[in-house]
Amino acid sequence: MGNTLVFGASLNPSRYSNLAIHRLVENQQETFAFGVRQGTVSGIQIKDNLTDFQNIHTITLYMNPQRQKEYYQKIIDLKPERVIFNPGAENPEFATMLMDVGVKVENACTLVLLATGQY
Repeated sequence: MGNTLVFGASLNPSRYSNLAIHRLVENQQETFAFGVRQGTVSGIQIKDNLTDFQNIHTITLYMNPQRQKEYYQKIIDLKPERVIFNPGAENPEFATMLMDVGVKVENACTLVLLATGQY
């Protein structure tokens, strides 16, 4: 599997995006993180500039649909192969846009996918 970008990463240890970073690292997935606040989680630097990322295979979204709107084109421009809409991030409008440009879309929980070996 290629690189994973946790989109909507949080420094707050009680947030699922934070836990996802830990689990991705534990599962030896090459992991990157984008969030509104910079910091480090499990040795992964959370960056607040999308131009720092390239060759991303999977984007796992932890951002509600309203907040996603400003990032639609920026996410498409990253040319991911797959976007995972985690619970609470499901967005039919954006999912359709992604599928229209050939991106595989999943409404799933990254934590469950990792725990069950389906990631």
